[in-house]
Amino acid sequence: MPHPYIKEIQKICSKHADKEIAKGAKAYLLHQFEFYGIKTPLRRKLCKDFYKSHAIKDHEELTLLVKECFAVPQRELHYFAIELLGHHKKLWTKKTVPLIEWIITHNSWWDSVDSTNTHVISKFFLLYPEWIEQYTGKWNQSTNKWLIRMSILFQLTYKTKTDTTLLSKYIENSQLHEDFFVRKAIGWALRAYSYTNKKWVAQFVKDHPSLSNLSKREALKKITSS
Repeated sequence: MPHPYIKEIQKICSKHADKEIAKGAKAYLLHQFEFYGIKTPLRRKLCKDFYKSHAIKDHEELTLLVKECFAVPQRELHYFAIELLGHHKKLWTKKTVPLIEWIITHNSWWDSVDSTNTHVISKFFLLYPEWIEQYTGKWNQSTNKWLIRMSILFQLTYKTKTDTTLLSKYIENSQLHEDFFVRKAIGWALRAYSYTNKKWVAQFVKDHPSLSNLSKREALKKITSS
């Protein structure tokens, strides 16, 4: 039986479901997931209101709820779980890392993986920098493309706090990877850092001719347009 917490948010989502929106959202994600059909602004408002009025007592319950949400077919409940974890920052501990890894590797596609970075991963490692190399290093060496993507993108918003030594290492380890999402991540990470240090990025691309054309093109977008 689903946890009462899950049953209640499902009722709320069902109440606001829209078949036409669901149809479009499903097509956008290549028919991989079902949808209630709730646009992002409304979904986030509903979720935030729900989080505030439904307390979670500990990390164990949080983990249970996240995994139960991911067992539901509707994609909005997967987003709900990710943002639920992000909302409960006070419950984060070292035990959160296996849960992050679990989310990245279940029902995986760019939307959920990148959302996990936005709401959880990037913020988690700012709070616990002592765990960065241990875990992101493992991700970078993984055979799972989504974990590799996150090892490259977790510093996306770090600007002057970016560890360029780590960024270089992870990109160099992945530069010959054939997957589109890994190559795109390399370019995206470099482009993001070019807003802080475009000379460093331009030199990095110059020094790494083995980067894919996609990675190079994405990396130099800001530099070539300025």
